[in-house]
Amino acid sequence: MIQTILSISLFTIFTIIGFIHFYWIFGGKWGINNALPTEENGEKAMKPARIATAIVALGLISFGLLYLVKTGIFNNQVPNWIITYGGWIIPTIFILRTIGDFKYVGLFKKIKHTDFAKADTKLFVPLCLSIGIIGIIIQLMNK
Repeated sequence: MIQTILSISLFTIFTIIGFIHFYWIFGGKWGINNALPTEENGEKAMKPARIATAIVALGLISFGLLYLVKTGIFNNQVPNWIITYGGWIIPTIFILRTIGDFKYVGLFKKIKHTDFAKADTKLFVPLCLSIGIIGIIIQLMNK
C-alpha cells in the first residue's frame, strides 16, 4: 500500500513537471525565469532549444509512467528489466542533481545569489532529494 502511494506520488510529480516543460515549449512564461541557471550578472547560463525541452518533458513523463506501472494498476507490457533498472537509474539521476554541478545547481553550487540559485535552494534541491529518496525507498520495498 505504501509503495503504491509513493509510486502514484512520483507519477503525479513527474507528470506535472513534464507538462510544465511542454507549456514552456509552446511559449508559456510562468516559472521560466527561475527555471534556468544564471550567471551572477543575471545572464542565462544556458538557452536550451525547444527540442531539448521536449526531450526533457518526454523523459519526465516516461519516468512518471514507470512509477505508474510499478503500482500494478494496469497490466503492462514493459519488460521487467526496464522497470528494475529504471527504478534505480531515476533516483540516481535526482540524487546527483541534488548534489549538483558545483557551479550553478545543487547543494554545492558556487553561484548562490541569483533568482535561480535561490529557487534551486528552496525548491529544486528539496524536490530532487525527495524524488531520489522516495525512488530508493520504492526500490528497496521491492526486494
